[in-house]
Amino acid sequence: MLHHSKPVGRQVDARPSRSGPSARPGTRPTGLRLVGAAVLAASVALVSACGGGSGDRDEPAPTTGTASAAEVLGPVEKATGAPVTLGVITDGASPTADHTNDNRVAEATAKYLNEHKGGLGGRPIEITICETLGDLAKATDCGNEMVTKGVSAVLIGTSGVVEAAWEPLNEAKIPVMLSGSADPELLASPTTFSLANPTFPIIDLPIQVAKDKGNKKVTAIVIDVPAALHSAQEVAPPLFEKAGIGYELIRVAPGTADMTPQMQQVGSNGSDQVFIIGNDAFCISAINGLKAVGFTGTISAISQCITDATRKSVSGSTLNGTVVSAIAPVGPDSPSMSLYTAVAETYGEDIDLSFQDGMLMFMIMSGFQASAQGISGDITPASLTATIKAMKETELPGAGGLKFRCNGKAIPDQPAVCVLGGLSTTLDDDGHPAGYTVLGNTPIAD
Repeated sequence: MLHHSKPVGRQVDARPSRSGPSARPGTRPTGLRLVGAAVLAASVALVSACGGGSGDRDEPAPTTGTASAAEVLGPVEKATGAPVTLGVITDGASPTADHTNDNRVAEATAKYLNEHKGGLGGRPIEITICETLGDLAKATDCGNEMVTKGVSAVLIGTSGVVEAAWEPLNEAKIPVMLSGSADPELLASPTTFSLANPTFPIIDLPIQVAKDKGNKKVTAIVIDVPAALHSAQEVAPPLFEKAGIGYELIRVAPGTADMTPQMQQVGSNGSDQVFIIGNDAFCISAINGLKAVGFTGTISAISQCITDATRKSVSGSTLNGTVVSAIAPVGPDSPSMSLYTAVAETYGEDIDLSFQDGMLMFMIMSGFQASAQGISGDITPASLTATIKAMKETELPGAGGLKFRCNGKAIPDQPAVCVLGGLSTTLDDDGHPAGYTVLGNTPIAD
């Protein structure tokens, strides 16, 4: 039985606890680790993506249109022979969020790939799941467990402790595919494949929005914690200058309930666009402050801004037109949502389609299978790594049209990155995504 709910009745990329930079063992995670794409979903301890926390749910629009599930799933191509074991690591039911939905998506996706995509090299995919429970030590245990079990590769879903799980796998040269990270060591790994551009949600997105709308100056409204300020203060200014767009930074302390005084600076500095980096409570204060001072320009934000709490505290007319990043195209009717829904309904049980992290797990597993197309002979960690590195550019299944290629050349000094650009969505007058747009997904060179 599937739980259907309006995808953004939960949140648009809400909680920063997807695969992303987390504290190393022995350190304490920061409250907001916004250095790259994955960090955005791993730092503010919100709930899972594309919707708010525990707000009211509405039924989603149909996602499969007139096509039957069989048509959407495609022809049958059954895998046969000895299975290939892949490890899957998720946070499971951690103290801050329940990610057991990701486990169910992984199981359903494996069944779909074995039935319709010939598994891996024609052989059935068998998965073994380990839950970190959001704990650094347990994450390390999960990585070591996968090494001990001799899995051929590991897929890491939404996790706030991804690096701890990744380290033993990297040392063992077991290929890892994950949604993203901003950890320099991880991004430099020759056996790791990241399906997110680390700068897209926090720098590339506001620059592209400004270009598209003809805006001349962007003010970044940033929660005043060191990790968030790193990108806004050190990385962003030269990139905005290179793009020919003015840039100004306003730092606001966490917990500031009324930002009207700070937002008056936006009105006086000539900005026609703002970009907000913070959690939903921070964004509520910022957006209401902008409304109070009469700001009429473009509002853009990291997707953690938009949750049920935001929609309840900010009028729909104010949220209408706000542009945010997205990690997966949950919700509005699209080929990606249709495929994900058909897989969940045909092969899964008790899958909540409103969780963006669930769709992200589908993307990771399907993307891994697509990247290893053509593999033959013995399927080993080494042969999988070589096959993935040799892949041609292809569409990332379930990703709304994003293409990926894992040859190490997307960002040369971060060879694990397989994707350029990303997804954005513009909110409607209910504060929900009206649809998704691919931005900056340029071809990756040979």
